Amino acid sequence: MRDGQMNDAGKAAAGTVAGGGYQVWVTALLSLNFGILFFDRNALNFLMPFVQPDLHLSNTQVGMFSSALSLTWALSGLAVGRISDRLGSRKPVVVVATLAFCLCSFVSGMASSFMMLLGARLLMGAAEGGVMPVSHSMIVSEVAPERRGLAMGVAQNLGSNLLGSGLAPILLVPVAMAVGWRGGFYLAAAPGLITAALIWFTLREPPAPADDGDHPRVTLREAFAHRNVVLCAVISVLLVSYLVVCWTFMPLFLTKHRGFAPETMSWLMATLGISAGIGSFVVPAISDAIGRRPVMIFFAFLGVILPLGGLYYNGSPWVLAAIFFFGWGLNGLFPMFMATIPSESVDPRLTATLTGVVMGTGEVLGGVLSPFLAGTLADGWGLSAPLWLMLVLTILAGLCALGLVESAPRIVARRSGAVGAAALT
Repeated sequence: MRDGQMNDAGKAAAGTVAGGGYQVWVTALLSLNFGILFFDRNALNFLMPFVQPDLHLSNTQVGMFSSALSLTWALSGLAVGRISDRLGSRKPVVVVATLAFCLCSFVSGMASSFMMLLGARLLMGAAEGGVMPVSHSMIVSEVAPERRGLAMGVAQNLGSNLLGSGLAPILLVPVAMAVGWRGGFYLAAAPGLITAALIWFTLREPPAPADDGDHPRVTLREAFAHRNVVLCAVISVLLVSYLVVCWTFMPLFLTKHRGFAPETMSWLMATLGISAGIGSFVVPAISDAIGRRPVMIFFAFLGVILPLGGLYYNGSPWVLAAIFFFGWGLNGLFPMFMATIPSESVDPRLTATLTGVVMGTGEVLGGVLSPFLAGTLADGWGLSAPLWLMLVLTILAGLCALGLVESAPRIVARRSGAVGAAALT
């Protein structure tokens, strides 16, 4: 670590805010680590056209892999965060979890049966689920409040989208074609060892947050008292389902139903990662200017073009890639309905609990149930059925967004000023 970073860490350890260089390094490294984690999580989806015939898997079994990982991911996210808070230790938790998901990726490459691969995915979800909540906790402790929102967005969205959704299909499919799908899993395991070492040797243990006895005990009734929170939880279930179903079945649909070559499938799927990486900045920025509600409505309904394009567009793959790019723009809504809108709608002291409730609800109900349902539908009605399910999910999310109450501070203040001026006239 550079001398400046050592000085920043020393200042933070002494109770002062870490310097800008160290704040950038913490955010960038945790974003890279989460991106590698998502690379591992999505690896099976992009390798599935090779795995499915080799292990003789049904579409229902394909869906069960995503369901299993989402279940243990959600449960781990709740449990590991509490363990970390109780131990007062964050850095070792992230390092151990990173090493564990690397090991699970390696075991996935050794799988010779459905049950062995399913067990590896269950363990991978348990290892990965706690990484982001603890990473957010480290960022909250280290990054200045005026940059904290941007830092948390970068940590969660940038690396995961560019690596997990963008780079993964481009790298893994050629590797699978050259040396077999098992080699793809071994490749996915290696980078996490590097980021685990960097986290251990270059980041310090963040200072423990000050204990504030004034915070009330939060109940579920308090958490769901505001309409926006309820609607955001429902939207989370719907759009997490949309994403997981797409990740799980779109590679199979493109190769087996549409007849695209694996190479074409890989860069079509990579388009989604590029779209999500850009959308994670652009979409929230637009909502800052014109409001959360219209952006939520527009991009949720815009999501219909992706499954419709996959089902019905038969022209140039480049145009289909453009349809995928714009349809996947709804990915930029995720930080909004998972954190921004709930935190703007209620007492700020409830933000952490409400964010956990919305994220956990989406991952458990959406991430666990939807791949199994999509796989069952695919076995009964063909691989086009998951895309029809995606179409229904994004339409329902758009309808829910119509019920949101505007929460963007600039828009709320402008409307309050207008109302006040009207009352004076």
